[in-house]
Amino acid sequence: MSYERIERELYIDAPPEVVFSVISRPEHMKQWWPDDAEFAPAPGARGQISFHGEEAGEVHVYGLTLVDVEPPRLFSFRWCYPEGHVANDGNSLLVTFELTPSGAGTRVRMTEVGFRDQGRSEAEVVEQYESHEEGWAQHLPRLAPCVGELARRS
Repeated sequence: MSYERIERELYIDAPPEVVFSVISRPEHMKQWWPDDAEFAPAPGARGQISFHGEEAGEVHVYGLTLVDVEPPRLFSFRWCYPEGHVANDGNSLLVTFELTPSGAGTRVRMTEVGFRDQGRSEAEVVEQYESHEEGWAQHLPRLAPCVGELARRS
């Protein structure tokens, strides 16, 4: 296994505009992925996301830098870079959501790349990759119900 790219594709029965909002707005994102999110949905904006750890009171905070914000078709960001650094392709992971209209719904293609670009040992690359692969498998299925809830409220 190359441990270079995680790729997932799913169909959501809602228009791209609604799906994009749930993927790209912090108030919606934290309903399906991180426990908290703070950022302005604009290219170059910096913010953070956080996840509760396994221990009581434990919180893991990650910087987030938005790369592409092109409603309703493309949303990407860099994360997992050293605190206090500017995210770039040599120190972070790039997550991209591509949205394509498909019938009455949206085809969502998510990719995460950069696991081998951070100068880590092979064991560290494998550990991070497997952790993220497991995380996306857990969190991406939550996306469609959140989109459905937003569509019902609209």
